[in-house]
Amino acid sequence: MSPVLKTLCLGATPFVLAGCSGELSTLDPAGPRAANLALLWWVMFWGSVVLFALVMILFFLAYFRSALLARFTPAHWIIGGGLILPIPVLVLLTGTALVLGEQLLPHGQAPLRIGVEASRWEWRFTYPNGVNSAEEVVHIPAGQPVDFEISAADVIHSFWVPRLGGKIDAVPGHVNVIRLEADEPGTYWGQCAEYCGEGHDTMFFRVEAHPPEVFAAMMEDNAGE
Repeated sequence: MSPVLKTLCLGATPFVLAGCSGELSTLDPAGPRAANLALLWWVMFWGSVVLFALVMILFFLAYFRSALLARFTPAHWIIGGGLILPIPVLVLLTGTALVLGEQLLPHGQAPLRIGVEASRWEWRFTYPNGVNSAEEVVHIPAGQPVDFEISAADVIHSFWVPRLGGKIDAVPGHVNVIRLEADEPGTYWGQCAEYCGEGHDTMFFRVEAHPPEVFAAMMEDNAGE
């Protein structure tokens, strides 16, 4: 690699890595379900890198060492390169996606369920004691799974807290459930991930995770609102 190209690659690395962190980064997980999604992303990324490398190796062999590949017939290329070669990679990627995806499903009953209603362009959260949150902030206990029961009042929205887990649609007249969990107390930003009108870009909310004893005290005091 030439010194100029090497310098450019090293200089660009911090800018590329900067996109892997931040309040809305899926590659900076803060909960077990988000960690599963991030792991799945990396498995898919490296799987694609392996496939790309294999194709490039064959390409360079065909271009610079064509005599080595002359013995192979078109049928060999179709069967070997088009069928046999991708199978182990695709089996690995598909199996990983199924295992990790199944772990994202809410099994059993979470100890806490919070109602969520989306409308243009705000979020309303309702705790089990019937208290509604204010200022588009929802409080949860850290280290415990929480089921969010999500619906919408007008059009389709999408509930998404990237550092805690995947997203799920908020559909009028229907309740979808997503289970999220924060490993540690802290603030985690969420947003609407489905375009819902001219105010869509302002439709953010905040998840505040507290130590369980602090959260319990807040619930006794009307969720601290």
